[in-house]
Amino acid sequence: MSAADADANVGTTAVRAGFAVDAAALADWMGRHVEDFAGPLRIEQFAGGQSNPTYKLITPARNYVLRRKPPGQTLKGAHAVDREAKVLTGLAKAGFPVPHVYGLCTDEAVIGTWFYVMEMVEGRIFWDATLPGMDKAERAAIYDAMNATMAQLHMVDYAAVGLGDYGRPGNYFARQIERWSAQYLADEEAGGDPNMDQLIEWLPAHIPDGEEASIIHGDFRLDNMIFHPTEARVVAVLDWELSTLGHPGADFAYNAMMYRMPPHIVAGLAGADIAALGIPGEEEYVAAYCRRTGRPSLPGYDFFIAFNFFRLAAIFHGIKGRVIRGTASSAQAKERVQVLPELIALAWAQAQRAT
Repeated sequence: MSAADADANVGTTAVRAGFAVDAAALADWMGRHVEDFAGPLRIEQFAGGQSNPTYKLITPARNYVLRRKPPGQTLKGAHAVDREAKVLTGLAKAGFPVPHVYGLCTDEAVIGTWFYVMEMVEGRIFWDATLPGMDKAERAAIYDAMNATMAQLHMVDYAAVGLGDYGRPGNYFARQIERWSAQYLADEEAGGDPNMDQLIEWLPAHIPDGEEASIIHGDFRLDNMIFHPTEARVVAVLDWELSTLGHPGADFAYNAMMYRMPPHIVAGLAGADIAALGIPGEEEYVAAYCRRTGRPSLPGYDFFIAFNFFRLAAIFHGIKGRVIRGTASSAQAKERVQVLPELIALAWAQAQRAT
């Protein structure tokens, strides 16, 4: 991602056409549900947030963040902001770094869609995985903190924090492959791709043996974390819309696929001289995660990577459908759609590597 794209993605703008929020109705709701809220309220929209529109709520005392379902027609089961609010609340009980949730609203009469309001956490977001401007020790520390945070997530006792019903443990890959295949096939407006069709056949036939379950994030990337302003420490993990109970190895591999991901698609390291940068190599990064979670190794890792490239391609395909229908919430959605054929080709290449 270029510096210009990163600036566009992280900044706020006036609320875009089609995404307006009734500020008076929202302020009234916050006055009744958010402790210590006091207006006046001003609303801006974050440029990022491909799926669920995200807003900055500005008041004299403090700022908040609002996440809502997008307006218009949406696919069944998508944009479940109530699930996001539930997992954030549960993980906060475990001491995991997430923003505090002030309240969830499931009354569409307030602003037209379900939404929740959470704390706005200040800190650093790194959009370029090579971490330009840092020295080798700083980069190593940032990557170690990210690795440790993912391991911490997968060690949370999800039942003890009220998330025992957050998903269905077992058969994670079969269910996920079916889900994303069905979503891809259902969105006929977005068109098809031969490599994607091959993946839909290949993946179910190559699922590794073994079942595990933990809370998984589903989109655990460097740029979905807020780091402390000066320390190599994660203070908040964001964007939980794909979280569930699932296989922790799959979740880790999604994070680790940055080693094979070109940086112009999402934050990736492909083509970078990571040794010169001080960033741990892929094998070292996998070994650190295994050590932190008490595993001797991570069998099926290459399949996990292939699955995650496929799933990301399915997500981008969904963005393409929303662009066509005019409901895409991000100003950068069209740019993401342009790399979809390349991403699908990369996904198929990972499958061939895992065979």
